[in-house]
Amino acid sequence: MSNTLNKVPLGQKIAFGLGMLANQMFPAALGIFMVVLVQNLGFPGWMWGIIYFFPRIFDSFTDPIMGFISDNTKSKWGRRRQYVFIGAIVMGISFAIMWQLYIDSGVDYNFVYFMFWSFIFYLGLTIFSVPYVAMGYEMSDDFHERTSIMAVAQWIGQWAWVIAPWFWVIMYINGDDGWFETAEEATRTLAIWVGVILMFVAMVPALFIKSKSTLDEDYADLSLSNIKGSFKEIKLGFQEALKIKPFRKLCISTFLIFNAFNTVATFTFFVIVYQLFNGDAEAANAGYWPSLFGCLGALSTTFIVIPIVTRMSRKLGKKNAFLWSQGISIIGYILLWFLLIPGKPYMFIFALPFFSFGIGSLFTLMMSMTSDVIDLDELNTGKRREGIFGAIYWWMVKFGFAIAGALSGVILSVIGFQEGIASTEQEGAIIGLRVFFSGFPILGTLIAMWIMRDYDLTEEKAVKISAELAKRKEKPTSFYQTNKLASLLASGIQIDSTSDTDFTSKSDADIKALFSETLNKGLHGMCFSPYLEGQNIGNQLSESQISQRMDVIAPYTQWVRSFSCTEGNEHTPKIAHEKHLKTMVGAWIGSDKAQNEKELNTLIKLGKSGFVDIAVVGNETLMREELTEEELIAYINRVKRSLPGIPVGYVDAYYQFVERPKLIDACDVILANCYPFWEGCSIEQSATYLKQMYAVTQQVANGKPVIITETGWPNQGDHTKDAEPSENNAMKYFIDTANWAGQNEVPLFYFSSFDESWKVHHEGDVGARWGLWDKNENLKFQ
Repeated sequence: MSNTLNKVPLGQKIAFGLGMLANQMFPAALGIFMVVLVQNLGFPGWMWGIIYFFPRIFDSFTDPIMGFISDNTKSKWGRRRQYVFIGAIVMGISFAIMWQLYIDSGVDYNFVYFMFWSFIFYLGLTIFSVPYVAMGYEMSDDFHERTSIMAVAQWIGQWAWVIAPWFWVIMYINGDDGWFETAEEATRTLAIWVGVILMFVAMVPALFIKSKSTLDEDYADLSLSNIKGSFKEIKLGFQEALKIKPFRKLCISTFLIFNAFNTVATFTFFVIVYQLFNGDAEAANAGYWPSLFGCLGALSTTFIVIPIVTRMSRKLGKKNAFLWSQGISIIGYILLWFLLIPGKPYMFIFALPFFSFGIGSLFTLMMSMTSDVIDLDELNTGKRREGIFGAIYWWMVKFGFAIAGALSGVILSVIGFQEGIASTEQEGAIIGLRVFFSGFPILGTLIAMWIMRDYDLTEEKAVKISAELAKRKEKPTSFYQTNKLASLLASGIQIDSTSDTDFTSKSDADIKALFSETLNKGLHGMCFSPYLEGQNIGNQLSESQISQRMDVIAPYTQWVRSFSCTEGNEHTPKIAHEKHLKTMVGAWIGSDKAQNEKELNTLIKLGKSGFVDIAVVGNETLMREELTEEELIAYINRVKRSLPGIPVGYVDAYYQFVERPKLIDACDVILANCYPFWEGCSIEQSATYLKQMYAVTQQVANGKPVIITETGWPNQGDHTKDAEPSENNAMKYFIDTANWAGQNEVPLFYFSSFDESWKVHHEGDVGARWGLWDKNENLKFQ
């Protein structure tokens, strides 16, 4: 159901739509003006293909970089507006300059000149379009409101295709009856008017669409080194995004439909003039007919297609609306074959309402569906990446557009089409043009429809995803109580801070060097993270993946801690012993009594087999309120009876032991999780805070050994009060913690060994960023 609280004001939709007008008018005018290069300036087919291909390839590769920059911009204007403003200026001015071509300059000079300014124009288009598109994704989180936003934008944007075709009339009605002597003169003047006017139109979203400050956001720094390093992240972003099946279907389907259309769209002028008027562009007002083709097609999209498709989307769902609209467009392409009749040029008009459903519905639906995919990605990764997804989607469009441009040049050459020669003298070439004009888009559309037949991101799923994201934002990312320590500190606790490092004079390079030095000294223990990218709780873990990850951490630790004894986790203690590591082996205990039995029975079996050095019954079970204290103690006593001679304990936040003396009595060893981060402690006070947590636990332990079973600091994600995730803070905490534990012989297990993406479902993005190594087993801080 649509939520009125998520409605976007009409004024904001119109402001976004004016940006779409510029975003579509520039390529629309470019496509119209391109005819001049062949028809009037004498460019051969191969030059046409190169001019289409290389600037668009450049454009497609700059998009993801711009997406990374936009997604990580910290500014009082937000992440998008300033780039939209700057991009509008660059593409407006360069477009006007690009078309200042003179026939007397010669083909070679004009080719090089046009190619150079094409690169500048497409750079400006990238700076504008990537953050502009991301703006649209951010405007609403409502399933149907997203379609409404894109429908308004596409409705306004379609006027570009209504207006642009009339440039043909201005260009090719010359001499005494026209405004200009030649088509190239008309193009030079029109380009200035188009460039300047659209520059100001493109600025509208930057000036009027609201955005919040991102100055306090935890984004990557936009240093030159980070931007260079972003290529790796962009590559990973591509891989991650294209692993999402619905997004992959959207990209491939758009690629096929849009670029099959664009491969032959540039033939429109030639097909009409040469099929209907024997190649005479001025005969029988031929200039008007190509204009009518484009104009009436765009009007059909504006007043027929978009309203119908928007309604179809609400009634049938986005996927079915897509399939129906593309099916209708195939009818239009078939009709175009039969209705391009010499002597009856008006007949093709009857095909246009059907034909227009193809491109007219494509971006209205696909941009809305991409917003749904971005929600799915956020649910899976904890990251909101409109810029990256927009860049990847439009990369597919633009890369295909480049191929389409090159292919159109190849087709013109292969069929032997020559401008200026009557149709009667090249009948085979004209038939070839018509075959490609109708047949190529039909083929692309049919394949796209087959790909989209099982698209499964339905409204029901999208609503559930949106609700889960809202729920995640409302609830705390951890069960830990912030500032809990203050209520527990007893007078007389003395904390030695002599081991703390003074970081005030340390550079980033100094901190990284200290981190490496500290890690190489080795740790008492590490919490083992076995799950690979794409795996989640419930997946079966293999011995090989556990062994591979164990090999990474084995040189740096004496102990490993595991959390479960089922689903492949039971291999961990045996493999650890084979690598001469000691084991703290956990049975995951919760509200599922049957699963508890499996965990406990396997723990006992492993213990009797000699693979358990410390046995753990449950992890933060009481904090999650999944069992009563009495139920948990019964489990602990059962394991103690079964494994005499092996210390048995229970892991929970340190304050749980302060408040539960019976639990202290039941355990052989006190296993305390101590997280200054989750209590909102600043990095400057974190070392002292950790020592106080440990001291408080020792006071209530009745002389039993106290082991810190988890502590760590994330390098990315949301902050908790004064606790800020960052690479430097993660390294500082590790250095101080490891040095204090080593110097004072405090048994401590650092959390964690590897980043694990599955944790975003429970703790948001910050939950997946606690590892010393990343999810790909690369050491993070070096």
